[in-house]
Amino acid sequence: MSSDNQPKGDPILNNQWEFDDFLYRRGNMYRTASGYPAENYFQNAAEYNIKAELNDQTHTISGHIDIVYTNNSPHKLDYLWLNVQQNSLRPDSRATLTIPMDGSRFDSNLTNGLEVSHVKAEVKTGGKNTDRFSVNDTRMKVLMPAPINARGGKATVKMDFQFKIPEKGKDRMGRVNTEKGVIYAIAQWFPKVAVYDDVVGWNIEPYLGAGEFYYDYGNFDVSITVPSGYVVVGSGTLKNPEKVLSKEAYNRFLKAQRSDETKYIVSPEEVGGTTYTKSSGKQTWHFSIKNSRDFAFATSKAFIWDGARINLPNGKTSFAQSVYPVESNTGNGWKRSTEYVKASIEHYSKKWFPYPYPSAINVAAEINGMEYPGVSFCHWKSKSSDLWGVTDHEFGHNWFPMIVGSNERRYPWMDEGFNTFINFYSTKNFNKGEYKTHLDKPGVINRWLKNPIRESISTYPDIVQNHNLGVTAYYKPALGLRILREYILGAERFDEAFRSYIKTWAFKHPQPTDFFNHIESVAGENLNWFWRGWFYSNDNIDMEVGDVLKTNKGYIITVNKLTEIPMPVKLQVEFADKSIQNLYLPVEVWQRGDTWKFLFKTEKTVRAVTIDPERILPDISMENNQKTLD
Repeated sequence: MSSDNQPKGDPILNNQWEFDDFLYRRGNMYRTASGYPAENYFQNAAEYNIKAELNDQTHTISGHIDIVYTNNSPHKLDYLWLNVQQNSLRPDSRATLTIPMDGSRFDSNLTNGLEVSHVKAEVKTGGKNTDRFSVNDTRMKVLMPAPINARGGKATVKMDFQFKIPEKGKDRMGRVNTEKGVIYAIAQWFPKVAVYDDVVGWNIEPYLGAGEFYYDYGNFDVSITVPSGYVVVGSGTLKNPEKVLSKEAYNRFLKAQRSDETKYIVSPEEVGGTTYTKSSGKQTWHFSIKNSRDFAFATSKAFIWDGARINLPNGKTSFAQSVYPVESNTGNGWKRSTEYVKASIEHYSKKWFPYPYPSAINVAAEINGMEYPGVSFCHWKSKSSDLWGVTDHEFGHNWFPMIVGSNERRYPWMDEGFNTFINFYSTKNFNKGEYKTHLDKPGVINRWLKNPIRESISTYPDIVQNHNLGVTAYYKPALGLRILREYILGAERFDEAFRSYIKTWAFKHPQPTDFFNHIESVAGENLNWFWRGWFYSNDNIDMEVGDVLKTNKGYIITVNKLTEIPMPVKLQVEFADKSIQNLYLPVEVWQRGDTWKFLFKTEKTVRAVTIDPERILPDISMENNQKTLD
């Protein structure tokens, strides 16, 4: 196209990139252009029945799994892909071989990975059982004896498995020695069916570490056998507390569920003994959780165990719990953990969407912070604001991506960024602002925004440079949502749209365009310029107050856009008498160019004009945001 035919003014506002690959936002038979699931939207599902046992002498987990898979897609499936993420710990795994020489958060002890045996597959519609399977890195392909029918066909996969529990498992799981015993934090520990969706078919990216997880929803029935004296906590409901706990501990368990104050189930004085368990032999703890995308658990004989009731806005309750060793039992440490869990979940439930699970358990482990449905692993040495921050963040993940099931492998900003955003308001709300947050200081990102080696939010997590991931996945998308809420749309419009997005996509799989389309549809605003500028480019915001010229009718005020991303212009005019007046210019003022002049009618004497007086925008040159008149 010749330069004479190029769109004038701001290309983002003129939708020059309307059909970018990233923003190809037309609806289809599966997803509507207004950001809702369409009539033919589908999700497959799996039911998991797992029986596992811990050997604390060899630090191994062994077990048997039955998976009943339902194919709700419109396509017959000849095979199933499963995730076997323990294989990322093998010395020849892609995850191991792609760790930089200078190390990474995802360093780990190496093991033999997940060992599977006695694999059997069966299809309900016929065909003999088959044991044909292959394993490639963190993916396992199980061939079916006959195709799994579309729209409701079922298949069963069974197998035995075992693995060695590493001390360090990519900061996701592992074990740590404490004074009273070993703490085992167990996750990514059994084969899980990969997602088959309408976007790419089978989602079979290898697990490398930074890109987390993408799972379908299903029901889990899990039995875990442990030696005497071990406490087990896991996702969902403990189905047999009366069979594994002593009478006294069981009564405490019930009282804690009804108490708004934290109550001990296993006290510090009891840790390391067996008085809180029912028998001296092995015990099997039975858990279940419904409509969940995963199951995780922790076990130790070193656990102090406490709990309190969570009050939900729909009249239901849940059960906040914490397990931690005696070393963590300090007033500014894990003694407050259950208080933090309760406050965090009650806040998110009231503000955004009710918490759906029967329990929420914080586990002290040698893990900096990792989330699973109803269970979080946080560092056992965390204290004060650090413990609040990691607890609040990990339990915030129950909304993103546990309730809203986005694809973390491709779009970490849809869980990490959204979660960091809701953490901002939770922290401000907790205990009258006891702890501080940095999301209200957008200027701290300015140095990064000017860095020539920065990357965009849309960069895949396993590709992005390590030094950029914290901004691209967490801080920048969270700040983008705060800009949208507090600067562009306003709290009322944004909150209505954001709540609608969560409710609409609860227990489903939204793509980025579903989010963009849904927010625009509910809020009633074309935000293409914002999505493209903030989420998919490396462009910046820099607005300037230009000339402020006095006339006989008032003042001619000039504002300039010096960089690529347009924004509405919020101006504050300060008068000589120290009174102020706020002005608003819509984003459309930039449609015809990068300079806008307007007449501000007033009989008062203007002393100063300031852009964004509340300092919400990460304007890369804040020094030109104000013009002071002599």
